[in-house]
Amino acid sequence: MTRARVARSVALVALVASCIHFDKLEDYPCPDAGTPLTYQSFGEPFLDDWCTSCHNAAPGERQGAPEEVRFDDIDDVREWKARIFLRSALGNDSMPPGTDDPPASERKKLAEWLACGAPE
Repeated sequence: MTRARVARSVALVALVASCIHFDKLEDYPCPDAGTPLTYQSFGEPFLDDWCTSCHNAAPGERQGAPEEVRFDDIDDVREWKARIFLRSALGNDSMPPGTDDPPASERKKLAEWLACGAPE
């Protein structure tokens, strides 16, 4: 196989891999080695930065966030982890609404943390 052909094959594999999209939490695997991300090191700061201003707000100040969808603690997050993934992880970017979004790198970390069970 020529170098050019190998380079094209590698580029094609990279392109296909970049197009894989995971819509559901159960389709996204936790890495074999687990994750170093914890609630304290990642989950709570991410949620504080991007989610809790609506999802922990008082009634009437929730900007449309459903009253039952609250992220007061790790148990709440675990209860809603599939929905959080569906709305906010990886390329799922309907939350938070607006133009000021979490960076793609943070959405990827969110996916990993949730896929690993949202460890404390």
